[in-house]
Amino acid sequence: MKGTNYKGQFASKTDIGCVRLVNEDQAASLINASGNVLLCVCDGMGGHNKGDYASKLAIDTITEEFKKKSGFLSYISLRQWIGTTMRKVNKVIFTQAQKDPTCKDMGTTVNMVILYNDYVFVINAGDSRAYFVKKDSLERLSEDQTYVEYLYHTGKISQEDAETSSQRHILMNAVGTFPSVSYDLKYFPNYGHSILVCSDGLYNNATEAEIHSALSTNERIDQKIDTLIGIAKSNGGSDNIGIAYWEAYKHD
Repeated sequence: MKGTNYKGQFASKTDIGCVRLVNEDQAASLINASGNVLLCVCDGMGGHNKGDYASKLAIDTITEEFKKKSGFLSYISLRQWIGTTMRKVNKVIFTQAQKDPTCKDMGTTVNMVILYNDYVFVINAGDSRAYFVKKDSLERLSEDQTYVEYLYHTGKISQEDAETSSQRHILMNAVGTFPSVSYDLKYFPNYGHSILVCSDGLYNNATEAEIHSALSTNERIDQKIDTLIGIAKSNGGSDNIGIAYWEAYKHD
């Protein structure tokens, strides 16, 4: 991939976990004709109708649009594609929910990472997360759009309370629940770190130390993902688990 800082491999997988009766998580990892990499995790809204359907509509729409786009002419064209695609995903889900009473109020989180040239773009709606996997730690790249995160950032609760609150699953934003879509877009210089995208079923059932340790072994990339899923399930597996992982080749 000439002219970029990304050389590596990718994989993705979901698991139902130990408690839920339906798997509402979707995950994807792919590359387009120009060598741009996409990682994406969508977590259908638990407790709502057809959360699994909403997340599948989202992941299918995103991957189809990415495959159709052979490459991006500039950072501006990438941002335009992100906006157009997120609006399309929202419209597809919202329209289906309006047409079908069994789909009323369905929605999904979307956390999408795109490696483009020397930058990592992170698009987030909801509480699925993206991380840089550094040598000694994880660096979170996205901010949870939850009620508890809002309370923490407004100084009403501590970080410790936020991590253990029974209300941490309450979303302040999701895709498909309203006629218009809202999302965060950030970008970071690409220093060649590996990148993890995951649903809350992983990070609520595994510590950052456990996640980092699992990703620091010499196992194959698919084995590392299986190890993460195993850790989350051994710690209770209280939710579905969705993972998309980009592993950068180590520099000499």
